This record gives sequence, C-alpha cells and structure tokens, in this order.
Amino acid sequence: MSGPRSLRFEGRDGIVLAADAWGDPAAPPVVLLHGGGQTRHAWGGTAIALAGAGWHAVAVDQRGHGDSSWCPDGDYSFRAFAADAAAVAASLGRAPVFVGASLGGIASMVAIAEHGTPARALVLVDVGPRIERDGVRRIVDFMNARPEGFASLEEAADAVAAYQPHRKRTRNLAGLEKNLRRGDDGRWRWHWDPRFLNGRLPAGDTSMPAQLDALARRLSLPTLMVRGQLSDLLSEEGARHFLELVPHARYTDVSDAGHMVAGDRNDRFTRAVLDFLADEIRDSDAA
Repeated sequence: MSGPRSLRFEGRDGIVLAADAWGDPAAPPVVLLHGGGQTRHAWGGTAIALAGAGWHAVAVDQRGHGDSSWCPDGDYSFRAFAADAAAVAASLGRAPVFVGASLGGIASMVAIAEHGTPARALVLVDVGPRIERDGVRRIVDFMNARPEGFASLEEAADAVAAYQPHRKRTRNLAGLEKNLRRGDDGRWRWHWDPRFLNGRLPAGDTSMPAQLDALARRLSLPTLMVRGQLSDLLSEEGARHFLELVPHARYTDVSDAGHMVAGDRNDRFTRAVLDFLADEIRDSDAA
C-alpha cells in the first residue's frame, strides 16, 4: 500500500487541522483522534489495516498538536476538541466511525452526544467518564517534566522508556521524531502547545465526570470500549461504570498494554477494532 495522503480540515474558530488518510476516499470513513500530547502518527499501523479492510482511515492532529494550528486564545477545552471533531466529520460528507484514544475519545463522545454529530460507531480507547486521578497526574507530570527539551532523540527515547517500563525501549528513532519538533536552539521538544496542559490536573473541574456520565447515557450507536489491562488511567471499575451507563456497549481489555493501547499492542488493538466493525456495521457500504 502506498503512503498516506495529506489532508487539511478547518476546525472551530478557523483552526487548521492536519491529517493523513489511507484507503479509498469513497469508502466509509473512520476518524482517528489521538490522545493528549500525541500526534496523528500514533495511528499508522491501525490506519493501514483499516484501509486494507475497505475503510477510509483519517488520522487527525488535534488542535495544538503535531502539524495542526495552536489555538491563539489557548482554548483546549474538551468542547473545543469536540467541535473540531464535528467539523472534520462534516467535511467528510458522511457519518464516520470515531476511534478516539483518551482525549480523542472524550472529544468523540462529546461531539456525538452533545453536538449531535452523526456517527456510525464509536470506539473509546482507554478512557471513560470516570478516570483515575493518579493516572492523570502521572501523565501530566511526564508532559511537564522537560520544558527545556532533549539534546537528542536518544535522550527522548530514554525518557519514554522510563515512563513506560512495561514497553520495550524503542529503537525506531524515526518514529519517535514524528512526535517531536526541533527548535532554533537545536533541542527536541514534544510537538504540542504547552498551554494544552493548563488546568489539566486532577483537581480541576469536579463537575466534568457527572457531565460525561450524562453524555454517555445518550449514546445509542454501536460502541466499543478498549482498555489496556495495565492502564493506570482507566481502571476495571471505571470501565464497568461506563458499561452500566451504556449497556449495549462492547468491552475488551488488551493484555500487556498500558494507557497507550494502540502503541503497546497494536496487533491486538487493531484486531479488536476490525472485529467490532465487521460485526456491528452491516450497511451495504460497510467494509
């Protein structure tokens, strides 16, 4: 299969969203939304497999991440991300499947349940209305840890390995480079707007879980929750809470995977998504 096509979308308030797309543009679309601090490149393996199964896979850099615009007024609220997701879906001209990891999952759920964005199915990856505050804090601490950046890609790889001891240290520095940008000072920094972290500590908006509970109850479309078995962000209890809110949803946990499920065990994650779509999407234009 040839490499991806580059796309651009306009999000809320004129934000330009960069994306890569695989597969036939006439095929039913799947919109892939990464987690906070990641980029569209987190989905490469899954997007290729989706395209091979007959889907049009579109992986988007969310606002303030990767090659997408940084928000001039620093609006990185869940509703801003959701409005961008709704705009992408509208631009595609057909109701997509949303696959969202962490932040991308919440953005997808809000877009569907609050904005009324038409969608054919939803896959939530290691996120739900109830997440563990200690897990959030660990992520935020990691993202805040090196504002001065890294002297080399090797140094960045060491930092990732220390943060994710369950995962084998990456030797693919070219892949890691896609999540970093090199400044004028020659140092490598993560490819996202530092203002994204403002207010993202667990002591933030305590009303959000209840709001997300209410939105989850509105979900009537085919839904799959995928949890990393080693995740410290979405607990088994948090997953069961979601299933009580959305009793028609399917659920699977992926062994040997932490919060970054698609990166930790891409083979098992992708298989779960493909099986779900094959079972749940039965319209004549499905893959």
